[in-house]
Amino acid sequence: MFEIKIDNAKYWRDCVEAIVNLVDEGSFNISAEGITLKAMDPSGISMVSFFIPSKAFGKFNVEKGASVGLNLDNLSKVLSRTRDNEALTIKENEGKLSLEFIGQGSRRRYKLPMIDVRKNVEKEPSVDFDVNAEVLGEPLKDIIKDASLISSYISFRAAKDQMTVSARGDSGELEESHEVDGNVIKKLTTKANADAVFNLEYLENIIKACPIGNPINVSIKSNEPLKVSYHIGDAILTYYLAPYMES
Repeated sequence: MFEIKIDNAKYWRDCVEAIVNLVDEGSFNISAEGITLKAMDPSGISMVSFFIPSKAFGKFNVEKGASVGLNLDNLSKVLSRTRDNEALTIKENEGKLSLEFIGQGSRRRYKLPMIDVRKNVEKEPSVDFDVNAEVLGEPLKDIIKDASLISSYISFRAAKDQMTVSARGDSGELEESHEVDGNVIKKLTTKANADAVFNLEYLENIIKACPIGNPINVSIKSNEPLKVSYHIGDAILTYYLAPYMES
Protein backbone atom coordinates (compact mmCIF):
# COMPACT_ATOMS: atom_id res chain seq x y z
CA MET A 1 0.00 0.00 0.00
CA PHE A 2 1.11 3.55 -0.64
CA GLU A 3 -0.16 7.10 -0.49
CA ILE A 4 1.70 9.91 -2.21
CA LYS A 5 0.90 13.60 -2.27
CA ILE A 6 2.31 16.09 -4.78
CA ASP A 7 1.83 19.68 -3.66
CA ASN A 8 1.84 20.96 -7.26
CA ALA A 9 -0.01 18.55 -9.56
CA LYS A 10 1.40 20.27 -12.65
CA TYR A 11 4.88 19.11 -11.65
CA TRP A 12 3.84 15.46 -11.85
CA ARG A 13 2.07 16.21 -15.15
CA ASP A 14 5.36 17.57 -16.56
CA CYS A 15 7.28 14.49 -15.40
CA VAL A 16 4.79 12.09 -17.00
CA GLU A 17 4.81 14.09 -20.25
CA ALA A 18 8.58 13.60 -20.46
CA ILE A 19 7.98 9.83 -20.36
CA VAL A 20 4.91 9.55 -22.58
CA ASN A 21 6.67 11.47 -25.35
CA LEU A 22 8.39 8.13 -26.04
CA VAL A 23 6.47 5.25 -24.45
CA ASP A 24 2.79 4.43 -24.17
CA GLU A 25 2.90 2.06 -21.19
CA GLY A 26 5.23 1.25 -18.31
CA SER A 27 5.55 0.23 -14.68
CA PHE A 28 6.25 2.72 -11.91
CA ASN A 29 8.26 0.97 -9.20
CA ILE A 30 7.56 2.60 -5.83
CA SER A 31 9.93 2.15 -2.89
CA ALA A 32 11.01 4.09 0.18
CA GLU A 33 13.69 5.82 -1.95
CA GLY A 34 11.26 7.14 -4.56
CA ILE A 35 9.68 6.18 -7.88
CA THR A 36 11.48 4.67 -10.87
CA LEU A 37 10.43 3.64 -14.36
CA LYS A 38 12.40 2.04 -17.18
CA ALA A 39 10.72 1.43 -20.51
CA MET A 40 11.41 0.99 -24.23
CA ASP A 41 9.37 2.70 -26.91
CA PRO A 42 7.21 0.31 -28.99
CA SER A 43 9.76 0.24 -31.84
CA GLY A 44 12.67 -0.65 -29.54
CA ILE A 45 14.73 2.27 -30.87
CA SER A 46 14.76 4.33 -27.67
CA MET A 47 14.59 3.87 -23.92
CA VAL A 48 13.69 6.11 -20.99
CA SER A 49 14.89 5.75 -17.40
CA PHE A 50 13.07 7.90 -14.84
CA PHE A 51 13.76 8.47 -11.15
CA ILE A 52 12.18 10.89 -8.70
CA PRO A 53 13.27 10.78 -5.04
CA SER A 54 10.81 10.62 -2.16
CA LYS A 55 11.93 14.08 -1.00
CA ALA A 56 10.20 15.61 -4.05
CA PHE A 57 6.78 14.82 -2.61
CA GLY A 58 4.75 16.56 0.07
CA LYS A 59 3.74 13.16 1.47
CA PHE A 60 5.31 9.80 0.71
CA ASN A 61 3.95 6.87 2.69
CA VAL A 62 5.04 3.49 1.35
CA GLU A 63 4.35 0.41 3.49
CA LYS A 64 6.10 -1.91 1.04
CA GLY A 65 7.41 -1.75 -2.48
CA ALA A 66 4.87 -1.74 -5.29
CA SER A 67 4.92 -1.98 -9.07
CA VAL A 68 2.16 -0.06 -10.83
CA GLY A 69 1.69 -0.82 -14.53
CA LEU A 70 -0.23 1.83 -16.42
CA ASN A 71 -1.29 2.96 -19.84
CA LEU A 72 0.79 6.14 -19.78
CA ASP A 73 -1.17 7.78 -22.56
CA ASN A 74 -4.35 7.55 -20.47
CA LEU A 75 -2.49 8.82 -17.40
CA SER A 76 -1.16 11.78 -19.38
CA LYS A 77 -4.64 12.67 -20.62
CA VAL A 78 -5.94 12.76 -17.03
CA LEU A 79 -3.00 14.86 -15.86
CA SER A 80 -3.53 17.29 -18.73
CA ARG A 81 -6.69 18.36 -16.92
CA THR A 82 -4.66 19.67 -14.00
CA ARG A 83 -5.77 23.15 -12.93
CA ASP A 84 -3.83 25.96 -11.30
CA ASN A 85 -2.94 25.54 -7.62
CA GLU A 86 -4.12 21.94 -7.39
CA ALA A 87 -2.41 19.28 -5.30
CA LEU A 88 -2.55 15.60 -6.26
CA THR A 89 -2.86 12.52 -4.08
CA ILE A 90 -2.03 9.12 -5.59
CA LYS A 91 -2.84 5.79 -3.96
CA GLU A 92 -3.97 2.26 -4.73
CA ASN A 93 -7.67 1.64 -4.34
CA GLU A 94 -9.23 -1.78 -4.97
CA GLY A 95 -6.71 -2.74 -7.63
CA LYS A 96 -6.90 0.60 -9.40
CA LEU A 97 -4.79 3.73 -9.22
CA SER A 98 -6.67 6.60 -7.59
CA LEU A 99 -5.70 10.16 -8.52
CA GLU A 100 -7.39 12.85 -6.47
CA PHE A 101 -6.95 16.48 -7.49
CA ILE A 102 -7.41 18.83 -4.55
CA GLY A 103 -8.12 22.50 -5.24
CA GLN A 104 -9.58 25.43 -3.36
CA GLY A 105 -12.78 23.91 -1.98
CA SER A 106 -12.92 21.21 -4.67
CA ARG A 107 -11.90 17.59 -5.23
CA ARG A 108 -11.86 15.44 -8.37
CA ARG A 109 -11.05 11.75 -8.31
CA TYR A 110 -10.07 9.49 -11.20
CA LYS A 111 -9.49 5.76 -11.03
CA LEU A 112 -7.28 4.17 -13.66
CA PRO A 113 -6.91 0.42 -14.22
CA MET A 114 -3.51 -1.07 -13.52
CA ILE A 115 -2.19 -3.31 -16.30
CA ASP A 116 0.42 -5.98 -16.90
CA VAL A 117 3.13 -4.27 -18.92
CA ARG A 118 4.22 -6.25 -21.97
CA LYS A 119 7.92 -5.98 -21.32
CA ASN A 120 9.86 -4.57 -18.39
CA VAL A 121 13.36 -3.16 -18.88
CA GLU A 122 15.79 -4.08 -16.12
CA LYS A 123 19.06 -2.50 -17.18
CA GLU A 124 20.32 0.54 -19.06
CA PRO A 125 22.85 0.11 -21.89
CA SER A 126 26.44 -0.10 -20.68
CA VAL A 127 28.54 2.16 -22.90
CA ASP A 128 31.95 3.72 -22.18
CA PHE A 129 31.24 7.04 -23.89
CA ASP A 130 34.03 8.96 -25.62
CA VAL A 131 32.32 12.37 -25.48
CA ASN A 132 30.31 14.01 -22.74
CA ALA A 133 28.81 17.45 -23.33
CA GLU A 134 26.68 19.77 -21.25
CA VAL A 135 24.49 21.71 -23.65
CA LEU A 136 21.93 24.41 -22.93
CA GLY A 137 18.44 23.07 -23.58
CA GLU A 138 16.91 25.85 -25.69
CA PRO A 139 19.84 26.16 -28.15
CA LEU A 140 19.85 22.37 -28.58
CA LYS A 141 16.13 22.44 -29.37
CA ASP A 142 16.84 25.13 -31.98
CA ILE A 143 19.58 23.00 -33.52
CA ILE A 144 17.18 20.06 -33.79
CA LYS A 145 14.60 22.31 -35.49
CA ASP A 146 17.25 23.58 -37.93
CA ALA A 147 18.19 20.02 -38.88
CA SER A 148 14.57 18.90 -39.25
CA LEU A 149 14.16 21.36 -42.15
CA ILE A 150 16.64 19.31 -44.14
CA SER A 151 16.48 15.68 -43.05
CA SER A 152 14.92 13.05 -40.80
CA TYR A 153 18.35 12.27 -39.34
CA ILE A 154 21.04 14.25 -37.58
CA SER A 155 24.76 13.57 -37.30
CA PHE A 156 26.81 14.48 -34.22
CA ARG A 157 30.58 14.81 -34.55
CA ALA A 158 32.67 15.77 -31.56
CA ALA A 159 36.37 16.47 -31.29
CA LYS A 160 38.56 17.96 -28.59
CA ASP A 161 37.18 21.50 -28.51
CA GLN A 162 33.98 21.55 -30.57
CA MET A 163 30.83 19.70 -31.53
CA THR A 164 29.41 19.71 -35.05
CA VAL A 165 25.92 18.70 -36.11
CA SER A 166 24.95 18.10 -39.70
CA ALA A 167 21.94 16.99 -41.71
CA ARG A 168 21.63 16.01 -45.35
CA GLY A 169 18.55 15.44 -47.44
CA ASP A 170 16.99 15.97 -50.84
CA SER A 171 16.29 19.62 -49.98
CA GLY A 172 19.83 20.52 -48.97
CA GLU A 173 22.53 20.25 -46.34
CA LEU A 174 23.17 21.78 -42.91
CA GLU A 175 26.37 21.95 -40.89
CA GLU A 176 26.56 23.78 -37.58
CA SER A 177 29.59 23.87 -35.26
CA HIS A 178 29.88 25.09 -31.67
CA GLU A 179 32.83 25.55 -29.36
CA VAL A 180 32.73 25.63 -25.58
CA ASP A 181 31.74 29.24 -24.92
CA GLY A 182 28.78 28.95 -22.54
CA ASN A 183 26.26 30.12 -25.15
CA VAL A 184 25.42 26.63 -26.42
CA ILE A 185 27.98 24.22 -24.98
CA LYS A 186 28.90 24.75 -21.34
CA LYS A 187 31.26 21.78 -20.96
CA LEU A 188 32.83 19.28 -23.33
CA THR A 189 35.11 16.38 -22.38
CA THR A 190 36.48 13.98 -24.98
CA LYS A 191 38.55 10.80 -24.72
CA ALA A 192 38.35 10.21 -28.48
CA ASN A 193 36.57 11.68 -31.48
CA ALA A 194 33.02 10.44 -31.98
CA ASP A 195 30.63 10.43 -34.93
CA ALA A 196 27.11 8.97 -35.02
CA VAL A 197 23.75 9.52 -36.74
CA PHE A 198 20.34 9.51 -35.02
CA ASN A 199 16.65 9.77 -35.83
CA LEU A 200 15.51 13.39 -35.48
CA GLU A 201 11.89 12.69 -34.53
CA TYR A 202 12.91 10.52 -31.61
CA LEU A 203 15.52 13.02 -30.47
CA GLU A 204 13.00 15.85 -30.62
CA ASN A 205 10.59 13.84 -28.46
CA ILE A 206 13.39 13.12 -26.00
CA ILE A 207 14.37 16.73 -25.35
CA LYS A 208 11.04 18.54 -25.76
CA ALA A 209 10.12 18.23 -22.05
CA CYS A 210 13.38 19.75 -20.78
CA PRO A 211 12.41 22.89 -18.82
CA ILE A 212 13.54 26.29 -20.11
CA GLY A 213 16.93 27.22 -18.72
CA ASN A 214 17.96 23.66 -17.84
CA PRO A 215 21.09 22.07 -19.34
CA ILE A 216 21.02 18.76 -21.18
CA ASN A 217 23.83 16.23 -20.88
CA VAL A 218 24.69 14.47 -24.13
CA SER A 219 27.04 11.46 -24.32
CA ILE A 220 28.31 10.03 -27.61
CA LYS A 221 30.40 7.12 -28.85
CA SER A 222 30.71 6.25 -32.53
CA ASN A 223 28.04 3.78 -33.65
CA GLU A 224 26.69 3.37 -30.11
CA PRO A 225 23.44 4.59 -28.50
CA LEU A 226 23.19 8.28 -27.70
CA LYS A 227 22.63 9.09 -24.02
CA VAL A 228 20.65 12.21 -23.09
CA SER A 229 19.78 13.28 -19.55
CA TYR A 230 18.28 16.28 -17.78
CA HIS A 231 16.38 17.25 -14.64
CA ILE A 232 12.79 18.31 -14.10
CA GLY A 233 13.06 19.62 -10.57
CA ASP A 234 14.32 16.71 -8.46
CA ALA A 235 13.36 14.16 -11.14
CA ILE A 236 16.09 12.73 -13.38
CA LEU A 237 15.25 11.70 -16.96
CA THR A 238 17.78 9.59 -18.86
CA TYR A 239 17.22 8.49 -22.43
CA TYR A 240 19.04 6.21 -24.85
CA LEU A 241 18.59 6.36 -28.63
CA ALA A 242 19.97 3.72 -30.98
CA PRO A 243 22.16 5.02 -33.81
CA TYR A 244 21.00 4.99 -37.41
CA MET A 245 23.07 2.50 -39.40
CA GLU A 246 22.95 2.76 -43.19
CA SER A 247 22.58 -0.59 -44.91
